[in-house]
Amino acid sequence: MDVYWGLLAVIALERVAELVVSQRHAAASLRNGGVEYGRGHFPVMVALHVGLLAGCVAEPLLLHRTFIPALGYPMLAVVVAANALRWWCIATLGPRWTARVIVIPGLPLVRSGPYRWFAHPNYVAVVIEGAALPLVGSAWITACTFTVLNAALLTVRLRCETRALAAAQLSPVSL
Repeated sequence: MDVYWGLLAVIALERVAELVVSQRHAAASLRNGGVEYGRGHFPVMVALHVGLLAGCVAEPLLLHRTFIPALGYPMLAVVVAANALRWWCIATLGPRWTARVIVIPGLPLVRSGPYRWFAHPNYVAVVIEGAALPLVGSAWITACTFTVLNAALLTVRLRCETRALAAAQLSPVSL
């Protein structure tokens, strides 16, 4: 389980780094005329992601889960791939990437990087990681719970982004 505990530490530090980058980008976007949407669901999203990490720690400890190499190592590879995709999204969007929904009216949509192939690559990374990360440590209850709750949250989030882009007179289909 040492691999798992180390992975969780790295992921937790990565989330802190993402929040720092997001806050810097959000402040700049708002200074440049950006409009924020969906403030109400953002604290829920933060709580859900903190809950994911908490479940990844608590479930193996409380339910005496063990590392199962046949499950853990493939899921570790999936987590690494999901995080590579997430950071590719962040790099592609540059200063326009935030954890919040902020749109600067008039800016064209980004259509490079992973956005060339599908509309919401960052959310794909979140969905994949949310299922795979707990499974590295055999925390299947956490994986299932996060997946269901995240699906509900992403429904709200995607509707919010669609409205935000429509308000900025951008095509939500091109997102």
